[in-house]
Amino acid sequence: MDLKIRTAGAEDAAFVAWLILTAGRANVQRGVWEVILNQPEEVCLRFLEQLAVTNTPHLFHHSCFLIAETQAGPAAGLGGYDPETTGYPRMRESLPEVYAKMGMHSIAEMAGRPPRIIECIPPAVAGAWVIDSVATLPVFRRQGIVDNLLDRMLDVARKKGYRQAELAIYLGNTPAQRAYEKHGFRVLDEWPDPYFAQEIGAPGMARMICDL
Repeated sequence: MDLKIRTAGAEDAAFVAWLILTAGRANVQRGVWEVILNQPEEVCLRFLEQLAVTNTPHLFHHSCFLIAETQAGPAAGLGGYDPETTGYPRMRESLPEVYAKMGMHSIAEMAGRPPRIIECIPPAVAGAWVIDSVATLPVFRRQGIVDNLLDRMLDVARKKGYRQAELAIYLGNTPAQRAYEKHGFRVLDEWPDPYFAQEIGAPGMARMICDL
């Protein structure tokens, strides 16, 4: 397969939005973003597309993503970021820009309730580079593309001086856990939550970490 790995650009916003939404679903049917926004898929994608092109970079900004593409176009991608400089605080700073483009004032207004599910997401490991939003188009799955992307992103972290990388998976997502273990990740801890289980359909989340 003729595969090219590159940093995502603003022109990839729609694909980045798909990556974020799809990764949030993982092995469940209703992912984190669908719970947060409480909207149909097309509205969630439009929101995430605007989030990917804000003026301020953050973990869901296109600049934090690597994309693997074939001659037919993007096939897979993943995000990687420093939680201190481009983590959730930076994303929250960017939300008013997204709200304005969506014609709303807050996520709670859009969802009809506060996004309590956010409180169930485990915090980043101090000093670790974070891998996030990993997804592949169905036709390209099980072809080793994510392995190539993950290796490249871990190299990015090493070159930036990080000694550890982390990611989070849904509890019970055994295929994902095994895939990441092949790259040296190990389960650090588990964060079960009854509300998360009720809304997402998974018992909670687990943090995985690897040494670089």
